[in-house]
Amino acid sequence: MQERFNFKTIAPNALKAMAGLETYLSQCSISGRIMELIKVRASQINGCAFCINIHTQDAIKKGETDQRIFLLTAWREAGVLFTEEEKAVLAVTEEITLIHQGGLSDDTYTNALQFFSKTQIADIITAIVTINLWNRVVLSTHLLIGQSLA
Repeated sequence: MQERFNFKTIAPNALKAMAGLETYLSQCSISGRIMELIKVRASQINGCAFCINIHTQDAIKKGETDQRIFLLTAWREAGVLFTEEEKAVLAVTEEITLIHQGGLSDDTYTNALQFFSKTQIADIITAIVTINLWNRVVLSTHLLIGQSLA
């Protein structure tokens, strides 16, 4: 697979807008560990090796364990390895990432409200939408691990 074009060169204003979302997320109400779980799980679903590589490393830097990263694709079956709060976020992440399968269900949203305020849920949704945006840019331009988007 060969890179199709340099997104930064071709669409610098789009990249700047995407970076603005990242700036917002870096200051939002969601913890760094939860943020990285969102980013890794969505990237796994989308098959974005570039983003999985970056965000698993970032997750480890923020205190995530190798075991939890290895089992993230099977979080429902991982028992107590993930908290109920994390499971709620992962369910929201999967349903929004797989929006063509029905989107965020009422049950999943109601469950998330047990752990998060509406403001936090808005931040979670923003994080999910943002990583899905990055995944789609990276996959569409064939950006390879080790290359730079920024």
